[in-house]
Amino acid sequence: MGLSGRAVRGPCQRRRARGAKACAAALAFGFGAATVGASEAESAPETTTGVSAERILFGQSAALTGPAEELGTNMRLGIQAAFREANVQGALGRRQLELFSLDDRYEPERAIANTRELIDQKKVFALIGAVGTPTSRAAVPVAAAAQVPYVAPFTGAAFLRDAPGEGAHVINLRASYNDETEAMVARLIADLRIDRIAVMYQDDSFGRAGHSGVLQALRKRGMTPAAIGVYPRNTTAVKTALLDVRAGNPGAVILVGAYRPVAAFIAWARHIGFDPVFITISFVGSNALAQELGAGGAGVFVTQVVPFPESAASGAEAPPVVSAYAKALKALAPDAKPGFVSLEGYLAGRLVVRTLLACGDEITRARFLAAGAQLGRIDLDGFELRYGPHDNQGSDRVFLTMIDENGRYRPIETLREAMR
Repeated sequence: MGLSGRAVRGPCQRRRARGAKACAAALAFGFGAATVGASEAESAPETTTGVSAERILFGQSAALTGPAEELGTNMRLGIQAAFREANVQGALGRRQLELFSLDDRYEPERAIANTRELIDQKKVFALIGAVGTPTSRAAVPVAAAAQVPYVAPFTGAAFLRDAPGEGAHVINLRASYNDETEAMVARLIADLRIDRIAVMYQDDSFGRAGHSGVLQALRKRGMTPAAIGVYPRNTTAVKTALLDVRAGNPGAVILVGAYRPVAAFIAWARHIGFDPVFITISFVGSNALAQELGAGGAGVFVTQVVPFPESAASGAEAPPVVSAYAKALKALAPDAKPGFVSLEGYLAGRLVVRTLLACGDEITRARFLAAGAQLGRIDLDGFELRYGPHDNQGSDRVFLTMIDENGRYRPIETLREAMR
């Protein structure tokens, strides 16, 4: 099923004709004027796929229906909000940023077909906002073979961070799953003195990536999992995994899965009187998880890789990018609820604009990837990213949140403060 994002336009081009206006817009959007090998050409060659004098076309294959649909639809929403913002401000001069999205239902085979369609038929310049490890594992080789940039996938899988190897055409925004699971284990031990930690994970490359991160964090401390449970991808068949985990009598369970099976695991566990500390990874889809759990979600911890998306509710001073996101989201979709996933999509869109600006006057895929590798430190209104020649992951930051008794998230600094 094809879903086309609304065009939203956007200063790598036409600087002599529209230089003052474009540069002013770029500065207003929070970007400097540094370029990578800028030429004197006024616009990109017409032969650059997905780039014309009027637009730059990006493609997205993501779960827009099915059990992970909240992730795909909200990533798309955030990207569209950032693209619209850039276009309205004229950040890329005459050019409009456009997004064309296809639904892969979180299935690797469909991700391959969609990626080929986006590259070969839709003629996109680059891919952005893919959702999931198994789908990215399937799609990245297709993108790499065509030398198409793969930007800000919604996954923390390690293979995407292998910059000289499999991740050579990837620009990551978020912290890795290893970063998240290390933070989980560290906080469970330091804050709550829990030394029996179990893991329940989805039986695919995503789940195994999270499981591997947990094992790595435990081994670092001379520990092993108290128990391990596994469930099939794209299902809520978690009862066997629950019984396996309960048999280990853990003090905490790290959950690596999508929101529906994770919610089912927690609900069933509490129903049978098994109530250890539950902590889950950012991929779960926070808003969707809280909605699935309802009143039964109180006390569940979730690690996040972006700041708290609601400034007023954070209880602390939020970076300015959160206010910019809220304004852009409201302008695009007035009834949309701010959330971690759409904020990540918005940041991905902002990263794209910053990288395009760094290309100079000639935008090509090769220059875009080179610019991504040479960006160094980027300040997206208080959310800092750092890139290098062999480091394609912009952020290493992990944030702690907890669902309260009202079913709302609140940011926390330690697990201990939430258990008082």
